[in-house]
Amino acid sequence: MKNAHLLLIVMAMFAMSGCSVIEGIFKAGAVVGIISVIVVILVIIWLISLFRGR
Repeated sequence: MKNAHLLLIVMAMFAMSGCSVIEGIFKAGAVVGIISVIVVILVIIWLISLFRGR
């Protein structure tokens, strides 16, 4: 019975660390997505201003 508790604790620790890793990946993905959208919008604005200047 003691081994079952130990196994449960070890599995919970692995699950918690896996969740924090996934959380970090999603946070980084969100930041990269926001920066990508801003860059695309700026490029579109630059292209529009380039063609309107002629």
